[in-house]
Amino acid sequence: MTPAGFAAALKEIGVDVSRETLAALEIHAGLLRKWQAKINLVAKDSLQDLWRRHFLDSAQLLPLLPPGNDPITDLGSGAGFPGLVLAIMSGRAVHLVDSDQRKGAFLLEVARQTGVLDRVRIHTARIEAAAWPAPIVTARALASLDQLLAWAEPYLTPGTTCLFLKGARAEDELTAAERSWTMAIERHRSLTDAGGTILKLHNIKRRGSA
Repeated sequence: MTPAGFAAALKEIGVDVSRETLAALEIHAGLLRKWQAKINLVAKDSLQDLWRRHFLDSAQLLPLLPPGNDPITDLGSGAGFPGLVLAIMSGRAVHLVDSDQRKGAFLLEVARQTGVLDRVRIHTARIEAAAWPAPIVTARALASLDQLLAWAEPYLTPGTTCLFLKGARAEDELTAAERSWTMAIERHRSLTDAGGTILKLHNIKRRGSA
């Protein structure tokens, strides 16, 4: 997929990508390729299909964000997927949480060069150690749903919305997670993975909690 193909795929779901936004994402992509030679940011074989596997996969969350301008907290941000893509494309403030110092340096450089540093905050800390009330929580390819919810728990409020990109085992993960958690669940088909699902979760509570 090319950058133009990325923009066309998003247009089909009602997301228009401006030339300025696409240029910023191309800066992100260029820096990713450059830094990948020194540190492992993404799976090496995924670089051949970077715009579909990573950028489109992240950007498909845009129509699922709650209305308004609430900030996003992205757990395990890694190379900036989905958090930094959402920062560039949505105009919202975004917290990027990743314990790897080198990935934090990469995220900082991308945020600086793409012009979003004023609304991106990078937290190089363990997810469970850097917590605040978060209206929106995102994560991608990070852990099983049960583990994700445990890590996200310190960030959750009664009004928090979680958007988690999951693969073919999404239903199995939901079944396992519902032994410990109650939640309202929306399922959305992935644009980039025929077997994938985006889980939009609300009213998340640990079973037995008040």
